[in-house]
Amino acid sequence: MKILALELSTARGSLAWLDGEIEDGHEWPNDRKNSSAFFENLNAITKKFGGPDTIIVGLGPGSYAGTRIAISAAIGLQLSSDARLTGLPSICAIQCDAREYCAIGDARRKSFFVARIRGHELVEGPMLFSQSELQAKLESLEAGIPIFSSEPLPQFERAVIRYPSALLLARLAREPHRSFSLPPLEPIYLREPHITFPKLRIEA
Repeated sequence: MKILALELSTARGSLAWLDGEIEDGHEWPNDRKNSSAFFENLNAITKKFGGPDTIIVGLGPGSYAGTRIAISAAIGLQLSSDARLTGLPSICAIQCDAREYCAIGDARRKSFFVARIRGHELVEGPMLFSQSELQAKLESLEAGIPIFSSEPLPQFERAVIRYPSALLLARLAREPHRSFSLPPLEPIYLREPHITFPKLRIEA
């Protein structure tokens, strides 16, 4: 099975190709305002290997813009290759030796998310907490459970920076028992989208 994985939810972008014994992965600093590195790498890998049978996208949580770009690119490739399209939370694809870990991140508006992952499956969350609530949550965890974040969060001393991996996403795509998201794919939203309505004009 020829698998293409796309991951753009954090400051480190990655994509990977997996076909039997062939593994080809690429990583780069992910500038959320400039996607040229992503499309250059995507163009290079599709020219090298051709069309995939399966495309898997990391769905976050993280950068909405980056995740939307990855989803849009995957949809375009699916239309031209008739590939199977799936998604998985990006935080389930953090490479580590531990079977179980927690992922945390800044959810803005003075809130933070936390999720618990076991065997690369989401078993709890993501849930939103204030800083003090998250501190208490993390202090209640067993001492041996790693805590990962994809951005610096010095206020949480146990947090270590780790990024999701497109290569691990590709490997997980080979496991049919997993709870994959199916089209239409969407980024993981931590709260309801905020919609601003135009002000009504009152005619004199």
